[in-house]
Amino acid sequence: MRIAIAAASAILLAGSAHAAEISAQSKVDAVTVFPSGAEVIRVGKVKLEKGEHVIVFSDVPAQAAPNSIRVEGRSTGKFEIGSVDTRHLFVPRTDEAAAASERRRIEDELDTLRDARAMLDGQVLAAETQKTLIANLAQLPVRPAPPQVAAGSPPEDWARILALIGSGTSEAIRASQDAQVRMRDLDHKIEDLEKKLASIAPAREERTEVKVYVSAADALEADVSVRYQVPNASWIALYDARLATGTKDAPPKLDLTRRASISQNTGESWDDVTVVLSTTRPTAGAAAPELFPMTVDYVPEPKPVPVGRMDEQRTRNMAADRKAGGGFGAGDQDGMAAESAPMAASVPAPAPIVQDAIQRGALAVAAPFQALFAVPGRLTVPNTGEAKRVQLSEDSMEPQIAVRTVPKDDAKAYLYAKLVLPKGSPILPGTVALFRDGTFVGNGLLPVLSPGEEHELGFGIDDSVRVRHAIVEDKRGQTGLISSSKTDTRNYRITVKNLHQRPISLTLYDQIPASQNQDIKVERTGLAPTKENIDDKRGVLVWESKLDPEEEKIFEFGYRVSWPAAKAIEYGR
Repeated sequence: MRIAIAAASAILLAGSAHAAEISAQSKVDAVTVFPSGAEVIRVGKVKLEKGEHVIVFSDVPAQAAPNSIRVEGRSTGKFEIGSVDTRHLFVPRTDEAAAASERRRIEDELDTLRDARAMLDGQVLAAETQKTLIANLAQLPVRPAPPQVAAGSPPEDWARILALIGSGTSEAIRASQDAQVRMRDLDHKIEDLEKKLASIAPAREERTEVKVYVSAADALEADVSVRYQVPNASWIALYDARLATGTKDAPPKLDLTRRASISQNTGESWDDVTVVLSTTRPTAGAAAPELFPMTVDYVPEPKPVPVGRMDEQRTRNMAADRKAGGGFGAGDQDGMAAESAPMAASVPAPAPIVQDAIQRGALAVAAPFQALFAVPGRLTVPNTGEAKRVQLSEDSMEPQIAVRTVPKDDAKAYLYAKLVLPKGSPILPGTVALFRDGTFVGNGLLPVLSPGEEHELGFGIDDSVRVRHAIVEDKRGQTGLISSSKTDTRNYRITVKNLHQRPISLTLYDQIPASQNQDIKVERTGLAPTKENIDDKRGVLVWESKLDPEEEKIFEFGYRVSWPAAKAIEYGR
């Protein structure tokens, strides 16, 4: 029985060892982009004969996380996927053929330029030779006549010779200078081409090789997909909020457009792919952190060491150092001599411990839900890190228009639109571009919002609401005869007028001091606010009201602070 099993195992191993390797080309077909990272699906088509095969994909990027690689397949017949092996390897760049053609073109152009430069070298050499000959010819008039010249020979025409010397010299200099200028231009072109040739030298890039061991019952065609996760990809949410404030007869309207900005630098280009945006954070951890017991105790006091035992302890420490360092050196002996000497000098302070700097990281806020956004159509996202912006959806809603004012700090009214998110996908944190009646008024921020949740967006100053802030009373005094105390009384008058053609809701913010001591008493006076201590901020007051067209309202309030006369107070934030 064992012999039969061993024989069957040997046959299977032999079949695997001799399985035909099929090199497959794949293309990115679909991508799911996370706030940090992405999951990519590559699809390749292969034709298989009956038997065992090894399908090899060499176009998976090196950044692919090995533990995330998964292989799936669909075929026209029975098709089984066995094991999947991965490794990193270096392969020629995919544009190697185009680069080789470009290199040949540059090399040919360099040869032409170098030949032209060699010809110019020859022209310069000829011009210099001509200049030398002309210089020798210029010496003839000062030289004695040769003795063999017969009597009665015609005299030399020195005028013609001098004219020839002048014209020849000018021509030689001009030819040399012209050749040198052209050589300089050729040198610049040759240098630029040599740099360009070096930049497109044959290169290899790192890739992940995926080997898929498969078995086909019959000859078939199969679509094999490789799924993996890569870093260096992300998407962020962007929004446009366009508010139409409305008229006397038309209600206000708010259009909220949801956009996404996608970027990636994963080592591969996403060309004509299906893109899904997900709020999942695969690398953010799967489980909550675990807490361990935290204790509190007194700081232990150092135990005093008897003077007689200090030398023994020092000797033990030196023996341990000697055992670790392999014996005494010259420095050790000097150290022992110093130890045996009287402790006249002060003991030097220990050297400071050098530590690595701790980098402060950015705060990551995880959303309490997950959502998927399928981008319509197919996209191309280049492998350059540049942002690709797409529109996801657009919602129209009828907001509640209101104004908010804080006249103590700024005597202006600011327009707000309160909206209720429609049902559907949630709102993720992101920048929102604000438009009021077609005019861009600034940027805001949207937090994490769930469907059905209310939120207010500010749309800038509303010039149709007038706000005035005045101090009516500001005085200090002292009360009491036996146990006197000091007082500080202040009263304010705030006037708000609505110049709109329709009623408008008003929210007015102000404050009174918040006492930090039980002996300091604060008493609010005047018009009672609608709400107090807003958002758990002590002393912050809110008056809510509604103003009809052309209506003006006056809000008067104040406070009185009293404290012991022997003390002094100060106002702070």
